[in-house]
Amino acid sequence: MSRTAAPVTFDVYDTTLRDGAQQEGINLSVADKLAIAVLLDELGVGYIEGGWPGAVPKDTDFFARAAKELTLKNAVLAAFGSTRRAGLRAGDDPQVRALLDAGAPVVTLVAKSDVRHVERALKTTREENLAMISDTVAYLAAEGRRVVLDAEHFFDGYRHDPAYALSAVDAAFSAGAEVVTLCDTNGGMLPGWVGEIVAEVRSAVGHDLLARGDVRLGMHAHNDSGCAVANSLAAVDAGATHVQGCVNGYGERTGNADLIAVVANLELKCGMELLTGAGLTEATRIAHAISEITNISPFARQPYVGSSAFAHKGGLHASAIRVDPDMYQHTDPKAVGNDMRMLVSDMAGRASIELKGRELGFDLAGQAELLTRVTGRVKAAEADGYTYEAADASFDLMLREEMDQRPGYFTVESWRTIVETGPGQADRHDAAASAEATVKLHAGGERIVSTGEGNGPVNALDQALRGALRRVYPEVDRIELIDFKVRILDSEQGTDATTRVLIEHTDGQRSWSTVGVGPNVIEAAWEALVDGHVYGLLKAGAAPR
Repeated sequence: MSRTAAPVTFDVYDTTLRDGAQQEGINLSVADKLAIAVLLDELGVGYIEGGWPGAVPKDTDFFARAAKELTLKNAVLAAFGSTRRAGLRAGDDPQVRALLDAGAPVVTLVAKSDVRHVERALKTTREENLAMISDTVAYLAAEGRRVVLDAEHFFDGYRHDPAYALSAVDAAFSAGAEVVTLCDTNGGMLPGWVGEIVAEVRSAVGHDLLARGDVRLGMHAHNDSGCAVANSLAAVDAGATHVQGCVNGYGERTGNADLIAVVANLELKCGMELLTGAGLTEATRIAHAISEITNISPFARQPYVGSSAFAHKGGLHASAIRVDPDMYQHTDPKAVGNDMRMLVSDMAGRASIELKGRELGFDLAGQAELLTRVTGRVKAAEADGYTYEAADASFDLMLREEMDQRPGYFTVESWRTIVETGPGQADRHDAAASAEATVKLHAGGERIVSTGEGNGPVNALDQALRGALRRVYPEVDRIELIDFKVRILDSEQGTDATTRVLIEHTDGQRSWSTVGVGPNVIEAAWEALVDGHVYGLLKAGAAPR
């Protein structure tokens, strides 16, 4: 894509609350949508599509509450709906009236631009569909609304019947639409096709009209062919000055164009200035905050904002990055609020260990013997089944141990756990089992014996360990176990297989992960639990007692 100055007017239009919410597994409440809208405004998008009032009761409620509760600094709200129904006047169509009643300054209308959909889905004539577009746009414009027309199935329709697809665009502009967005609704286009078609549409619409800046061509891409971001960039390169998408690429089927990736490419690679709020430097935080609200786990390998977007594992990479980080990174991670990470694994060399230590706050430069020792220990541990890529806390404690800096908060004398069912219930598959654990350790100059009960042996061990430590370290009350993962490493050994456990804890401000490996899940979990509590006490600033 050519590097060009930003056009005078360029729209960044987010449709996470409407199109993104159609993703399988997402179910947003009105409160969720309001919270996401605040984050989108903070990011600095120009438009936030709030939903379809009149058709979806929840969306009607959203606009009613938004009018009272939302104070947007950078974005304006857009209400989404469709053109009038065939045979009705626009002002008599309840759905069109609902768009006005929503009170949003912008109304986005979806309209058919593929003649096959006009005749088979709408079951109306070509002429009536164009009249539906013209009438509805003109009616809303006369009522003081800014109108965006989403030309549904435009690219497929254009390839089938370009004249009719263009007539839909012309009808919208002639009636007063501010933007006509060309939609790849089925997501099957490729970048070359998109660029060619957008250029042809731009030429057909007329350079003089588009040059005025008060009307624009837009792009709405779905990702069914894996090209949504590329197709959006191709459309911009061909003259589109309005892009639509969803944060994190949410959307039905395979999703919409990831709006953050589109904007990051245009700003960082093409020199355009698009966002008006906090901007890309807050993109990672905002993307992850929206993930929390949607309850969809962040995608680690998501471009720009994923936790693995700037993570380096190979030793050769680490050696080069130590000299110049840009040698293996396409952009500065801080530009999108992310950070470079070094992954410690059996592929690590001394450079990887040194950089990872620096990331964790240790200056290991010039300590060749220590680096060699830690590197060898990592490789041996990973050969036994450990993984430190997702267990920074365990690696931190290993490093401190090699440096004789691991805090000795307690020493474990022994531990055990028992699982049993009630009398006469041993044969029943639905019998409730109880678990009890006993932990004996030394801390604060005393021997402590603690028991705990739980809904399983690991939960019981966790309760017993907490009970023992609480006597000396009340800080453990702020530590909470939030995730527990089990992996069988050599399943061909059956019940005798080696097991790896990853445990994540939090203190409400930060989270950390630890790893344990053992001949069974309980021993592996115990190792990860102990490391998790040691690291939690360390980060709480507790001194050994």
